[in-house]
Order: sequence, then structure tokens, then C-alpha cells
Amino acid sequence: MRTIYQKLRGKAALRWRRFLLDRSGPTGAGRLAAWLVSRAFPPHHGRAFLANLSAGGFMDPAASVRHPRLRLGKNTYIGARVVVSEANSGGLLTIGDRVHLYGDSFVETGHGGSIVIGSDTHIQPGCHLHSHLAEIHIGERVEIAANCAFYNYDHGAAAGVPIMNQPLRTRGDIMVGDGAWLGHGVTVLQGVNIGEGAVIAAGAVVISDIPANAIAAGVPARVVKHRGENPSRRPLTPPPLTRKPSFLPVVSAPASARKAPSAPNP
Repeated sequence: MRTIYQKLRGKAALRWRRFLLDRSGPTGAGRLAAWLVSRAFPPHHGRAFLANLSAGGFMDPAASVRHPRLRLGKNTYIGARVVVSEANSGGLLTIGDRVHLYGDSFVETGHGGSIVIGSDTHIQPGCHLHSHLAEIHIGERVEIAANCAFYNYDHGAAAGVPIMNQPLRTRGDIMVGDGAWLGHGVTVLQGVNIGEGAVIAAGAVVISDIPANAIAAGVPARVVKHRGENPSRRPLTPPPLTRKPSFLPVVSAPASARKAPSAPNP
């Protein structure tokens, strides 16, 4: 009887969650429904599964989504304190099916710039995507670690004029190929193409193209090898000691063990 009761209770809870998810949204009663369905689960990854329970996905009640040209795919997840906005006549923002956009990330289009995030891509907490004048296109099944940043524009830098008063400019789109992986804190700047399956090491700054399946690191990012290559390994033998370590005590032999010098032969 207990097993039957537990099954019935589980089915009822699932129906209730789906009922609330189908009515959740970024404002008003939709935000209340999102709060009710999510309050029993921890934020960030702990709530991502809710997006799979409804074709409309799940938008955390603490998220701020105000973009008039937003196109959301199915089963998308938008985490707590995510900000999605449009400024100064921004272009389209397209988020594909099953995309996970985790907490404290900021996504913005402006001045005709647009953003496309392909299906099954995961963007971890604290990332910034700012698209003005050009496009940021992220492919499918891309892994983007926390605190990454994408900027496809900058300000003019003419002398004698404050930077904030100079017009925006761009050298072109940012393109990230399918299946790429960007490590923690990577910065990607304008006019860059990162190929399919490329890996960018943590902290790198990408200012030029990275070919497919390459592994790049550094500031600026440079290709260090390609996936599938066997790195040359040096033997892990410690270098020889050139002097006696200062922390080793010097122990002299006891007096009884010392031998007097023998007299020279006549």
C-alpha cells in the first residue's frame, strides 16, 4: 500500500509542476507560478530539470527578461538573476531548444546587433554577451564556462574626445562553431571565428580566428595543439641537488667513533 501511495503522490506532484510550468512567465501571475514550482529546489543547476517538464521551459522568478525581439525555443532554462535586455534598437535574440542560461548572466542587443544561441548550448553563471552593430552567433552543443564575455564592438579612441562621446565601431561578427568549449573567464572580442570543436583555455583572450578542433590558450590566445595529438612528455625526474638543503640537520659522529690520525711511516 505504501508503494502505491508513493507512486500516486509522485504522479500528482508531477502534474502539479507541469500545471504551474505551463502558466509560468516573466511577469505577474507567471512569475508567481514560477516561484511556486521552484521553491522546493535549489537554484542554478538544481532547477534546470524543470525546463524538461514543459515545452515552454522554465524561467526563474528572479530573472529579468525584457526583450521585444526574443525568440525562445522549447525546453529552455533561464536561471536566477539572468538579465535579458534590448537597448537602442537592438536586433533579434534567438535562443534555441534546450539551451541552459544559468544565473547572474547578462545578455543584451543594441544598435542593430543580434545574438543567436544554438540548441543544447550551456552557458554557466556570470557570463556576458553584448552585441552591438554586428552578430554573436554561438553554435549548437557549445559549453561556455562561468564568467566568459563576448563583445563584438568597441568605442572609438580618437585623441581629445572623451571615450564615452565617441561612436561605437565593429570589426565584424563573433562566430563560435558547434561543439566548442570555452573555459572559465574567456573573453572573445569582435571579428573572431572559433571553429567547431575548438577548446579555449581558462582566462584566454581571443582576438583572432581559432581553427576547428584546435586548443588555444594565453593572452592573446594562440593555438598550442590540436585535439587528438599526443603531447610530448618530459620525464618527471627531479633535478639533482647542487647543495645540501638548509633544513637538513648536520649530525657529527660521536667522539668515541672518531679515529685519531695514524702516524706516518718512518
